[in-house]
Amino acid sequence: MKTRILLFALMFTGVVSYAQQDAQFTQYMYNTINVNPAYAGSRGALSMFALHRTQWVGLDGAPVTNTVSVNTPLNGSNLGLGVSLINDKIGPTNENAISADLSYTIQTSETWKLSFGIKATANLFDLDATKLNPVNAADPSLQNYSKFTPNIGAGIYLHSDKAYIGFSVPNFIETNRYDDNEVAIFKEKMNYYFIAGVVFDLSDSVKFKPALLTKMVQGAPLQVDVSGNFMFYDKFMLGVAYRWSASISALAGFQVSDGLYIGYGYDKETTNLANYNSGSHEIFLRYELFNNIQKITTPRFF
Repeated sequence: MKTRILLFALMFTGVVSYAQQDAQFTQYMYNTINVNPAYAGSRGALSMFALHRTQWVGLDGAPVTNTVSVNTPLNGSNLGLGVSLINDKIGPTNENAISADLSYTIQTSETWKLSFGIKATANLFDLDATKLNPVNAADPSLQNYSKFTPNIGAGIYLHSDKAYIGFSVPNFIETNRYDDNEVAIFKEKMNYYFIAGVVFDLSDSVKFKPALLTKMVQGAPLQVDVSGNFMFYDKFMLGVAYRWSASISALAGFQVSDGLYIGYGYDKETTNLANYNSGSHEIFLRYELFNNIQKITTPRFF
């Protein structure tokens, strides 16, 4: 039987995983490929993305997430292709997910396109028992643990140059990441995502984009993220975001060049957890390669 301290650590990890399951991102509107495979290739360019998130700074064992992705349309077809990697560390656990996305897009009107996508994921979960502080260090049951699980998902994404709406389930297969005596302690459950956003031209120099992400998972509260971002002169972005009953965020971004965009987000907890950490930080880089046909005159705001 595992010691109490190990069970406590895994129960803590389980609580975090049930509360957010998939890794969460404040700047979800720029990281859509991780939750919806139909997004692959929708930007009309080779798009490379990297993000680092440090959550609940000052709290031991708090989540640290890194993700990189590449997606592109396939020239001469309606297909899009994407590849992504997410590394999520929480306490003694380390989880890596490598995904491949394939999308197919149809033109539904002069301005709107509808994309369908599928996602295949390879997930590796690791528990490092050496990072625990057990009562009995000689307990033979305290061993490192690793598990590989495959998964599949799908999504739809309706979009134009000014708006988008989408629904997706990145993982259809519910799997036990860790169990003790055949009782699941850390279980991956199905996550349902609904996303939407629209861009308003307030003037020649100012754009406003409200956006929404809703995540539903059995056994956890409904997560609703809303944000409002302003872009000035197609260069500077400032905004705020709110995660229902969880946190409020400040967002900033800068379009360095036609292809390079950098963004930063800071979360402040609105729960009692704020008494034990100094907030969460998130920074990302996006770099895109356009050919002469694809090249745009102004950056797209999502």
